[in-house]
This record gives sequence, structure tokens and C-alpha cells, in this order.
Amino acid sequence: MAKQMSALVAVALSAAIVGCSPAEQQDPQVTINANPYPSTYQILPNSTTLLKNAIVLTGTGERLEDADVLIKDGKISAVGQQLVADGAAVVDATGKWITPGIIDVHSHLGVYPSPNAESHNDGNEMTNPVTAEVWAEHSVWPQDPGFNRAREGGITTLQILPGSANLIGGRGVTLKNVPAATMQAMKFPQAPYGLKMACGENPKNLYGSRKELPMTRMGNMAGYRTAFIQATEYKRAWDKYEADYAAGKNPVAPERDLMKDTLKGVLEGDILIHNHCYKAEEMAMMIDLGKEFGYHAGTFHHAVEAYKIADLLAENGNCAAMWPDWWGFKLEAYDMVLENVAMVDAVKNSCAIVHSDSGVTIQRLNQETAKIMHAANDNGFELAEQHVIGWITSNAAKSLGIEDKTGSLEPGKNADVVIWNTNPFSVYAQAEKVFIDGAKVYDRQDPAYQAQSDFMLGQQ
Repeated sequence: MAKQMSALVAVALSAAIVGCSPAEQQDPQVTINANPYPSTYQILPNSTTLLKNAIVLTGTGERLEDADVLIKDGKISAVGQQLVADGAAVVDATGKWITPGIIDVHSHLGVYPSPNAESHNDGNEMTNPVTAEVWAEHSVWPQDPGFNRAREGGITTLQILPGSANLIGGRGVTLKNVPAATMQAMKFPQAPYGLKMACGENPKNLYGSRKELPMTRMGNMAGYRTAFIQATEYKRAWDKYEADYAAGKNPVAPERDLMKDTLKGVLEGDILIHNHCYKAEEMAMMIDLGKEFGYHAGTFHHAVEAYKIADLLAENGNCAAMWPDWWGFKLEAYDMVLENVAMVDAVKNSCAIVHSDSGVTIQRLNQETAKIMHAANDNGFELAEQHVIGWITSNAAKSLGIEDKTGSLEPGKNADVVIWNTNPFSVYAQAEKVFIDGAKVYDRQDPAYQAQSDFMLGQQ
């Protein structure tokens, strides 16, 4: 018994000594800066402005007649009738239409700028099927005259994406369409990053022609899966490092990998997927790919066959960003119908969007939307302006993860606003005035608000 007591005392003393020993000395914790190129955007000078007596499409499904919009401190302050505001600059918009600023979720302005020259083609890093490490913002040329032309068409926000040559082409960036000398001065504060992916013919044809994987659609899927398997292991290593460090240990940090940093951000829900994908069965597979690795498949772009799986897209919360009438330029783009957007939109909880993917089409995205509305209504739909405006405003904002900030004329939202001379879905429609965060950035009647790129100075 005495021996047992002695052993117990020894164990207790040993535990006490260990408990009193100093904790392991830790090196400074290694962290990954998720936003190393932060926005430097500053709201341009603005004042309290009251827009009076217009037809207002709010972006939430409402149409208001003889209505007013009050802009204060860069935000929508109120929308209604017979509004008053002391000291406000009053704009008589009688006979005109007011909408939220238009949002294009798929643009290559700045990375494929005009003039179109080989030395300026910076949108496709066609060196590996997976180039998640590249960021479109590092190619953006803010002096692209296309930004000004887009602003003249009412575009206030746009996502700049890498091209679609690769399975995973890199990060996109969301910009405010303001005149600026640097990309960071246009960068939409707190907007999530997007990740450009691509299905089908583009990656398999490019790399197949080089006798590399992928050469087939099954090669495409193998490439995505391999990349996300690697990203899963990378995330696990960082999670363990952070947990061990929080527990007081002194672990060795995993080696940084830019490609896997981006995919890790997708797995953690911080980076949104934007997938160039035409065919119904491929979109369905990409939804399942997301489920395999625990991320959301995001927005499908172009989505020519989205009408075939409209219910599946709605069920899984996937937006589809589509053209009104582009198809037939390659085999995977053949099976199109003019009512594609309307058929996707008709399903409950859907998210239908009209996008440009064009430096020309972006200048009239309102009229691209009108094409769909009229084609669909000719075939039995009953679509109205107050509804379809959401395809290029509120739904687009949802796709980009900024619906809490812009995309509709609701109190507290950023005052991104367009005044149109007539119904914005008319062939005669022109944006007369454009506001971003309450600051007037374009006025068709005032040259002082018609910004020109430095590149255009001296041009006739």
C-alpha cells in the first residue's frame, strides 16, 4: 500500500511540474492576406438630389407612376410620390423613366480592350488547364474607352472575367464603372471575388490540340476533380495549422500556393463560381461537382440550354446569365431558343440574368433584354418592364454577391441610378443621366460629365 501511495504522489508531482512549465514558444502566426490589392475607390463629389415625376422601375418588381427618387449621402433615401427635401438639387424627370444602374456580370473590358491589339489581349492565360492563380484585375487597363461607352449605356457595375480557354481560368473582379486611372480606384469595395471556370469545347479543344489533358469532356471533369482534390488537402493543412497554433503549439505553416489559395477560397465560400457552360448535362454535372467538394456551383454563363434544366437551376440556387439570341457559332451552342431567359425565369426561385460578353453589346444591355421580353411575349409569356429590369439589375447583383449594396432602388442601397429619355426597352432609349453612389458620372447633355479616356484625347 505504501508503494502504491508513493507512486501516486510521484505521478501527481510530475503532472504539477508539467502544468507549471512554460508554454511552447510560438513563432509569429502565418496568415494569408485575402485581399492584398484592396479597393481605393472613393465616392465622387455628390449632393442631395431629388428626381421628380418619372416612371420608376425599382428592380424589385414594382412600377411607380409620377414617382420621385431621393438621393442623399450617396444612398437611396426614399422612393415615392410628392417627396420633398430641403436644399436638394431637383431634377425634373417628367416623361422619363428611372431604373437602377445596369449591372453586367460578364465583361472583358480592360482585359480585352479597344483598340483590339495582340499586345492588349490579356484575358486568357492559355498555359495550363488550371490557372486559378491568375487574377483578371492584374490585366485591367482602366483607360479602355469601352468603360466610357458602357457608362453611356447605363452600366454602373460590371464584373471583369478572364477568358474561357482553361478549365479554371482565374479570378474575376467587380468594378464600379467610374472614370479612374487605376483598377483599384474602380474596384467595388467588399464585393466577393469570382472564379472563372469553363465547360465543354473551349478547354478540351485547346489542350486536345496540344495532345494534353483535357482532350474530351471526361478529361474536363477529371481536371476539375483533380484540382479540387488538391485544394481540399491544402485547406486541410491550413486548417490544422491554424487549429494547432490556436492550441498553443508551434506548427510549421504549409507552403503557400497561389492556385490553391483561390480554390481554398471557393471551398470556404468566400469566392463565387462563374462558369462558362452551354449544355444542360454539363451544367448538371457541375452542380454535382460542387456537391462532391462542398461548394456552390454559382452562376452559369451563356447557358444556351438552361431552359432544359430550369427547375434544377432554381432548386439548387444557381443563377444563369444568358444572351438573347447568340447561338450556332459552335456545336455546343446550337440547341437554343429565343425564350431561353424567359423559361428559366418562369420557375419559382429562379435567377435569370442577361449578360453581354461583348464590348459592343454592353452598350445596349437594356435593348438586349427587350429582345427577350418581346420574343417571349409573342409566344405566350406575359412579361412586363418592371419584372424584366431585374434581369440586368437585382438578379445580376445577386449573382455577384452585392445584392445588399446595389441592384434596386430601395432605401439604404447605393444610389446607382439611370434616367432614361423613354421606356428603357425601346429601340429609341438613351441613358440621359447616370449616377453612381449618388454622384453624376454621365450626362448626355453636359460635356463636363462625358469622360474620355486619355487614349482618345486628340481623336477626331
